[in-house]
Amino acid sequence: MDFETVADNLRESFRVIAASRAPGEIRELHGVSIAAAGVTFQMFNAAFLSSPVTSERELTQRILLPSIHFNARGLEWAYWVCEDWMGQAARRRSRQVFERHGLRHSVDLPGMVAEHVRPPVTALPRVDVRRVCDTATQDAFCAIGSVCFHVPISWFHEVFDSTSVWQRFAGYVGYVDEEPVSTTAIVMGGGAIGVYNVATLPPYQRRGYGEAVMRYALEDTWRATAVERVILQSTPAGLRLYERMGFRTVTKVAVYST
Repeated sequence: MDFETVADNLRESFRVIAASRAPGEIRELHGVSIAAAGVTFQMFNAAFLSSPVTSERELTQRILLPSIHFNARGLEWAYWVCEDWMGQAARRRSRQVFERHGLRHSVDLPGMVAEHVRPPVTALPRVDVRRVCDTATQDAFCAIGSVCFHVPISWFHEVFDSTSVWQRFAGYVGYVDEEPVSTTAIVMGGGAIGVYNVATLPPYQRRGYGEAVMRYALEDTWRATAVERVILQSTPAGLRLYERMGFRTVTKVAVYST
C-alpha cells in the first residue's frame, strides 16, 4: 500500500536522527513506534502508529503508551499519524482523542509518492549545491531550517549536532553567489527515497532554487541507488510544484504535539 511507504520512510527519517545521538531511543511498543532524539525540539521526540487502529478505545491505548514513555523522561513530544492506519470509527474523533490527552493538532501534511519524477517545466536557476560534510555546510543547513521552520537555531543544532547523522540523513545546501539559500535532505527507507527539509530563505523563494536543490539531491541519490520511487510530505505552499513534478497524494500525515 502506498501509504505504508510514506509511513515507513517518515519513521526511518526519525530513527536515523535518534540513532545518531547518545540520548536517542528507538523502541517498538504494541502498535506504536518511538524514535526519540532526546532533544528540546519536541517534533524530534516522535511516536508513530505501526499497525491499524480500529476504534477510539484502541487509539486511546496507542496514545497512552508513548505518553508514559516520554513523561517518564521529562520530554516534550509529538505524534506523527499517518491517518490511513486508522479506520473510520477511530479517525472520526481522532483529534478530540489526541487533545484529551494533551496533544494539540499542529499541522496536516499531504503524504505524496512519485514513481518517476518528471523533468522541470522551465529552466531552473544555477545553484552551487554542496553535500553537508563539514561545520560550514552543517551550520548553513541549520540556519536555513531555523528561519524557514520558525524554530530557534539552538534547537536545530541540538538535533543535528552529531557528525554521524549526516551519513544517512543526507543534507544538501544550495549556494548563490557563495550565500547559502536553500536546503534538501534525503533519507532511504521503506523501499523509497524520502525527501525532507526542503526550505528556501524568504528573499530567494519562488525563483526555482528549492526545486533546483531538490532535483540535484535526487539525481545524486539515483546515481548511488537503484531506487526510483520518491516520497515526501508537502506543505500547502509546495503542493502544486510537487504535483507538476509527478507526485500524487496518497495519505495525510497529521502531527500532534505537547
